[in-house]
Amino acid sequence: MRKVESVRAPEWLTARPVAHRGLHDAARGIIENMPAAANAAVQGRFAIECDIQLSADGEVMVHHDDELGRLTEGSGPIDGKTAAELKAVAFKDTPERMMTLAELCALVAGQVPLVIEVKSRFDGDRRLVKRMAEVLSGYDGPAAGMSFDPDQVVALRELIPSRPRGIVAEHDYTEPDWPKASAAQRHEMTHLRHFFRTWPHFVAYWVDDLPSAAPWIGRHIFGSSLLTWTVRTPEQRARAARHADQMIFEDFRPES
Repeated sequence: MRKVESVRAPEWLTARPVAHRGLHDAARGIIENMPAAANAAVQGRFAIECDIQLSADGEVMVHHDDELGRLTEGSGPIDGKTAAELKAVAFKDTPERMMTLAELCALVAGQVPLVIEVKSRFDGDRRLVKRMAEVLSGYDGPAAGMSFDPDQVVALRELIPSRPRGIVAEHDYTEPDWPKASAAQRHEMTHLRHFFRTWPHFVAYWVDDLPSAAPWIGRHIFGSSLLTWTVRTPEQRARAARHADQMIFEDFRPES
């Protein structure tokens, strides 16, 4: 008989709202994924969702976009610059610089959970997860990994089995919205068809697509926790409260 893995996430994952890219507030000069956003989340006792990218020399950088320029000085792809070059890049109109994952871990020091999104080009490259595994091997704080790409979630399952893993998902995957994913990959992503390959401890589902059958099955049949992103409005917050275990939020501060 096939052994079924436990996919129940730890309670710390859903105990507190999760600050999307940290507790950022552009009006106060606190930009997403920068140190001040992480510090603000720690002070508010919110878990921190962050994004990671791979530098040219194989380091894990905390940054959402594939390229510089939207929030930072400079231009060009993240993977075209070394970690040292990226750490010298300033966020616009701030004195702060881009962090490595190791620096984020040192800053947070286990005070709140980290929910780390592995960015992917859907090309099967596992270098980002491998380096993430190395960094987290020396970190005692609560941390989970997740990705839109099922192949990266499989990498998390195989390379960091002791850490909770999740799939970031939505209801539909069109070619214009997901140009890096093949038709076969988009098919597998739809309705969480990869579930028996990825075995996610949690699903992070787009709030505007809730309720939906696939995350309901994951939550109620398989026992996966259900996070929902990105909650910004009162209507979305009410939807999250009805259908999910916890929210990933931004643009407001939940009551403590």
